Amino acid sequence: MSGNVDLYSIATSGVNASRRLLATASNNIANVNSEGYVRERTSVTNELYGGVGRATTERVINQFAQNQLRRDTTLVGEWETFSEKTSAIDNLLANEANSLSTGFSDFFASVQTAADDPTNLSSRQLVLSEGEALLRRMSSLSDFMEAKEEELNLEFTSMVKHANSLIESIGELNKAILVAKGNFKDSEPSALLNERDKAINDLAEIMDITVRESKNANGSLLVNLSSGESLVLEDGSFNLFELSDNADFMQKQLELATNFSGSKPNTDINIAEEDLGGALGGLFRYRDEVLGPSQRDIGQMAVAFADAVNSQNRLGMDLDFQLGGDIFTLPELSGLPYSNTPPTLALSGQFTPGKGNELTDADIRVSVTNVTGAGVPSEVSVELLNGDGTPKLDENNQPVLFSNITLNAGYTEIPGGIEIEFQSAGGYSVGNQFLVQPVKYSASDITMATSRPEDLAFASPVRGDAGNNNLGDATVVNTQVYDTDVTTSFFDGAGGLDAGAPAQIRFTAGDSYEVLDSGGTVLSTVTGATDFNNLLAQAGAGLNGSYDISLEGIPAAGDTFSISYNTNGSFDNQNALELASLKQASLVQLSTNSSSEPRTLHESYSTLVSRVGEESSSASIALQAAESMKVQSTEWFDSVSGVSLDEEAANLVRYQQSYAAAARILSTAQELFNTILSSVR
Repeated sequence: MSGNVDLYSIATSGVNASRRLLATASNNIANVNSEGYVRERTSVTNELYGGVGRATTERVINQFAQNQLRRDTTLVGEWETFSEKTSAIDNLLANEANSLSTGFSDFFASVQTAADDPTNLSSRQLVLSEGEALLRRMSSLSDFMEAKEEELNLEFTSMVKHANSLIESIGELNKAILVAKGNFKDSEPSALLNERDKAINDLAEIMDITVRESKNANGSLLVNLSSGESLVLEDGSFNLFELSDNADFMQKQLELATNFSGSKPNTDINIAEEDLGGALGGLFRYRDEVLGPSQRDIGQMAVAFADAVNSQNRLGMDLDFQLGGDIFTLPELSGLPYSNTPPTLALSGQFTPGKGNELTDADIRVSVTNVTGAGVPSEVSVELLNGDGTPKLDENNQPVLFSNITLNAGYTEIPGGIEIEFQSAGGYSVGNQFLVQPVKYSASDITMATSRPEDLAFASPVRGDAGNNNLGDATVVNTQVYDTDVTTSFFDGAGGLDAGAPAQIRFTAGDSYEVLDSGGTVLSTVTGATDFNNLLAQAGAGLNGSYDISLEGIPAAGDTFSISYNTNGSFDNQNALELASLKQASLVQLSTNSSSEPRTLHESYSTLVSRVGEESSSASIALQAAESMKVQSTEWFDSVSGVSLDEEAANLVRYQQSYAAAARILSTAQELFNTILSSVR
């Protein structure tokens, strides 16, 4: 069949085909170091009647290898970001210079030392100095994490802006590729395809995406989030991300705004941040699993410690023989209005004194459920939230919600160890909501309430004494103080006890006794006592709410024991010992689960350090595994789509030889033609 085709045509087609092959090999070699370049291959066909047919150049690519590389790129992006950020918090908490455990130990050790000589002002001053040092540690940790939160929000903004730029670029490249394929049907727009693939790979590093070809087979790609939301459509239309916040402007939330063909956004879709993947998903994961919980744990420990010390100091008597006051000042709280609440309306809060061990790490959403005719809230519901805004769950995996809480005039105590008050005169309506974050920043805001060492209430404000004429061998072994508030206790606030306060225990038999006030009036009678611990509690009749007394030994009928204000009891160290014992007390509630037991301050900090350390270690291991997988998928992809200089060099020699041979055919055809012309002249 080839006999019907002249040598000149065959040679010309051969030269052109070899030149095309040489150009492709040369282009591959020239772009061996070009990022995102995919190796090209030129295919030629033979003509039916001889010669070389049309040459087609296309990229050599394995779609499965490319998709696997994108998935591994996403995984590395997520774990790399999460590991790097978590490591910084881990190093901070594990550093001895920042350790709260060291601070707690130093503080309580100074209290124990001062208890040995309760009148020594130098020892008392050391307690205040260690308290200040501990607050500086707490503030340092809290301030560092707050700075990390601000830094994180800047990274959110920058990364979302970069992602939007890539999404827009992919959409524009889709359009350009459609145009190029329509104008040049015999060749691929390789440069545009490579640029689009690189943009998609860069986007895959930021978030987990899926890529599929258009059903029209026109070269367009559809890009979606792995959760299904569309980012780029086949006609080049695209959606863009935006960051929003609700009550807490520092708590950024990711939304997808539909913006097809540049029209005004008509829908905002909330994105499930935990499924986002990539570097952006790693940032959200770090915020929700490490930074946010660590901030709140530090604040919770700080408030629990300060409240416990304040509460115990208020149960003692200071060096001026007055009832003790607060050593630390806890911060006031404010409610952040949600978007459904006018910003002019206000909600304030405070920590309930003595209930620091009920405080959790939860944020609190307060919702107005009923108002008076004047627009003043009369009833609210309270929901406990995680730092990311999701509901806290109880042991039955149900949201922790407290409904129908009636408000009092002034502050109203709500679950969780805080009290709230609506500040505005009116204007509230049902559905108004406020976010209260009791512990997020509290560690930075606790201050010293006193600088006077005399204010440390190391003595017990009551003492018990055995009567001089007692016949039994019973002795006073302990006096316990429960409440020194002048409005609810037997203390008068002026260095004494109320006239009707229990002032004497008088035994009428070995197992029976009477409780009398200072005027000799019998307040209560007890018979058949089996032990002599907490005698006022056994007497009941409202006598045990303020203080109590315990004996050891066997009393006899007629024995008396007096209870009085501890006037001039400067050498008493009973309350100092109670302060020192707070080191082993269960003060920190780590869970909203009511069945969980509170933990000590040291246990709580140790748990925090261990948890963050485990997160950091697990992230490091996961990152190593992800990087190993990425190396394998990169090698797989490069084995197909990468440029091999050895292979291209061999191709150059082969194509050069075919070019020379085709050129020789062409010159032979020319010589034959000249010979024929010469023979007829």
